[in-house]
Amino acid sequence: MGANRTHEQGPVIAAEGEQSQLDEVKSILAEEHAPKLVSAAGEATELPPSIVRLLRQVIPHLAHNQAVAVVPINKELTTQEAAEILNVSRPYLIKVLERGEIPYVMTGTHRRILVSDLMDYKRKRDTSRREALARLTQISQDFGMYSE
Repeated sequence: MGANRTHEQGPVIAAEGEQSQLDEVKSILAEEHAPKLVSAAGEATELPPSIVRLLRQVIPHLAHNQAVAVVPINKELTTQEAAEILNVSRPYLIKVLERGEIPYVMTGTHRRILVSDLMDYKRKRDTSRREALARLTQISQDFGMYSE
């Protein structure tokens, strides 16, 4: 068919049966030497370190059947897109924005959020949630309500 697939957009999820290949690629990326990409014509090109780092970040998510999308950190998101990433409602996200918890800019009458700012907020939120869960677990253990 020969369709140009160099500019595919959107989330990617591993197909059924790709687990062993993902494990193999993960193993190759963990090796000390730089991996190479080999073309159909047999020409080998060493992968740059930036690509290796990106693959090391992406593969574990694909291996756990999580969809992955590569988005430039300076990309501006709509409030709907940002809400979907955080898995919250758009009205809730608007309240978070209005409290100043995530920076945003106005483009006409629309709010836009940088991916980098959204990811910073998400990391902080996730860390806070993990810490709160650990405290609750400790309290439950202290009162004999929870055992590991």
